[in-house]
Amino acid sequence: MPTLYLTEDRALVRRDTEDCLLVQVPEQRGEGGSLLAASYKKRIPLVKVHDVVVMGEVTMTASALHLLLEKNIEIHFMTSYGKFKGRLSPEMSKNSLLRMAQHRTHNDLSKRSELARRFVIGKLSNQRTMLQRSDRRRDTPLFSQEIEQMAILIRQLADLSTEAVVTRTLLNGDSGIEGTPLETILGLEGAGSALYFSCFGKLLTDPQQWPFAGRVRRPPTDPVNALLSFGYALLTSQVASAVQVAGFDQYIGYLHSSTYGRPALALDLMEEFRPIIVDSVLFTLLNNRMLTLSDFHVELGAYRLKKEPRKLFLTKFEERLNEEMTHPIFGYKTKYRRCIELQARLVAKYLTGEINEYPPLIVR
Repeated sequence: MPTLYLTEDRALVRRDTEDCLLVQVPEQRGEGGSLLAASYKKRIPLVKVHDVVVMGEVTMTASALHLLLEKNIEIHFMTSYGKFKGRLSPEMSKNSLLRMAQHRTHNDLSKRSELARRFVIGKLSNQRTMLQRSDRRRDTPLFSQEIEQMAILIRQLADLSTEAVVTRTLLNGDSGIEGTPLETILGLEGAGSALYFSCFGKLLTDPQQWPFAGRVRRPPTDPVNALLSFGYALLTSQVASAVQVAGFDQYIGYLHSSTYGRPALALDLMEEFRPIIVDSVLFTLLNNRMLTLSDFHVELGAYRLKKEPRKLFLTKFEERLNEEMTHPIFGYKTKYRRCIELQARLVAKYLTGEINEYPPLIVR
């Protein structure tokens, strides 16, 4: 089921029937009163909706919000530029046993490190696959050294013992992890991501038009970073929904520190999906010349997608989520959107002892 994106400024969303929303978009007028776009209405059957993303100045009535919550549909709120602001979630899952297991594992540094290790193996393996795919399309391999270095990092993670002897109580966040396996895992993750992003600009067919010196988050100082930040914010919302459906407390994570207000478990689980969903969408848009520099706003050195190009990104993002792949663990075809939920449920099975280890989603 797809995500409903509400992006039209001044749109009004209200309850229409027991199973439908009505979106009313007012007319748009330019300077001098000239008509830019006519008003329109659109009915949205909720049977087709998985979650809702509200971007910008959109008004939702209380009855519309109540209907979405009754249908167990999460509502994610973002600025018009894609900065996450918050979410409205249905009643929490009744699976208290899972959340108890989640908290116990977080407080057990060995088990926490084991999960963190596997999240990072999934991330680095999929980043390495992106480099391998690029090299296979070239007459002369370009990333052989980086691919081999990433393979070494992945082997180090695979061989790393996560048995930890902790003689002190871990504090909030990452305080107190010095000298533990978790510190080593975070270091290897940082080294692998640095290797990947050192190659990232060369994965673009026109690096002169789209220069990329490295990952810059807040604020994104070039169009490529703007697209990455926007896509990762959207992916976080998707993963947070899957985590919620599975019954977790999304604020208790393992790789990412569980600080106030951070959806740490969603950030953990999305790591293995970053390269194969968001980065893939970015390469599709830029390498197929579907965007130009004029599609971005620049304010105080920060780049943001304009409104219409943003809709194009959302379309390609949804297409990628709905693309089918053969699941490497279960062996049947399923959509990437469904894969996210399956991985969340595999984490749950590991935490409750139904499986002995968590298998990250690794593509070839």
